[in-house]
Amino acid sequence: MPKFSANLGFLWPDRPLIARIDAAAKAGFKAVEMHWPYDLPPEEVRDLCARLGLTLLGINTIRGDVDKGEFGLGATTGREADFDQHFRQALDWGRRAGAAAIHVMAGVAAPEHKHHARRTLIANLTRAAQAAPDMTLLLEGLNPRDNPGYFYSTIGEKAGIIEAVGAPNLKIMFDAYHVGVSEGDIFRKFEKYQSLIGHVQIAAVPSRREPDEGEIAYGNFFRELDRLGYDGWVGCEYRPRAGTDEGLGWTKTLGVTL
Repeated sequence: MPKFSANLGFLWPDRPLIARIDAAAKAGFKAVEMHWPYDLPPEEVRDLCARLGLTLLGINTIRGDVDKGEFGLGATTGREADFDQHFRQALDWGRRAGAAAIHVMAGVAAPEHKHHARRTLIANLTRAAQAAPDMTLLLEGLNPRDNPGYFYSTIGEKAGIIEAVGAPNLKIMFDAYHVGVSEGDIFRKFEKYQSLIGHVQIAAVPSRREPDEGEIAYGNFFRELDRLGYDGWVGCEYRPRAGTDEGLGWTKTLGVTL
């Protein structure tokens, strides 16, 4: 059975982030991952995780100006200096906190600008990968239903970017929810691209709730991960139906031990 981490961007949303770390440990998780933890001193997060026996997996680069529709700047031509600044912020915070990975957000791109946006993303990621050889950099496609205009939504697009950059620390974030909504056929896609996958996340399709409902039989998916020898973490990045602790009954339903 895979090992599971708590994504604190979505779980325990009624509490401040520092309290979510404690809640994750009390619930039995052995690892946590975060979206944008930059309001907290990284040393405080590092020390709390160490005290609670938690592994800090990853964080995201910041979105940019959300009011202007920005959702990362990796593929935004003309904002390369801002991208570098945001990446340095994530790298510095992550290193000081003891994180192992950074999700480098690509951002939105109009269809007519995709060619230039792709070249920008490749150049930005090349610099980032060279600057952070000690960190895994993750690329995550977001499905077009929830995130219209995001630069990529398919596994193949991300694999093409990784091939173009050619950096060993650049990997795919295999979010089964986004893959399920965008493409489906998640078992075969995972097997095909397994060598490029650096992290897995889960949520029910199409609701993004606990993984005990919807179109994906996650018990079978976990067995498939075991069959294929995946030894990484599976991030629980779902939106709880009600209280997070009450919703953890899915672990018993699916035979999961945190």
